[in-house]
Amino acid sequence: MAMEIAAAITAAQQGDKQAFHILYQQFIGRVYAICWRLLANKQLAEDVSQEIFIKVWQQLPAFRGDSSFATWLHSVATRTAIDHWRQQKNLRLTDSSDQLPLPELSVACNGESVTLEQAILRLPLQARAVFVLFALEGYQHQEIAGLLGIAEGSSKAQYHRARQLLQEWLADE
Repeated sequence: MAMEIAAAITAAQQGDKQAFHILYQQFIGRVYAICWRLLANKQLAEDVSQEIFIKVWQQLPAFRGDSSFATWLHSVATRTAIDHWRQQKNLRLTDSSDQLPLPELSVACNGESVTLEQAILRLPLQARAVFVLFALEGYQHQEIAGLLGIAEGSSKAQYHRARQLLQEWLADE
């Protein structure tokens, strides 16, 4: 599979759309998951996922392979999703402690996963972003602070808040 992906990357860099489609099929799930968790809106997550792959197609000729393709794609996806998260955050006129209503989930998961995913989506915007980036995507608080434009201490506090809320909500289930 790794060889097939490497060959697809090389071919896609040379403009092969079928090779790019192989990359799209391989990585769309991961990209969509990042968008869904950060944006908590199915349509927006789908739109941003498509935008990410347009960016990847445009930037692919410049990909030199200094890091793995998955790492590079993840970076593009995270930064693009965060840009949209910032726009969403700026559009909200209410207090950031407001909770989003639970959206319908169309992903097939076992009951426990769906409950956790739904609880994550209920988190306040900033706490959700920090939780997703730290706990699920593996970023460190210093990196999160830079990505979200907040202090490192705020990142740690928001993560702590998110964990407390999740524990509270999941204990009630």
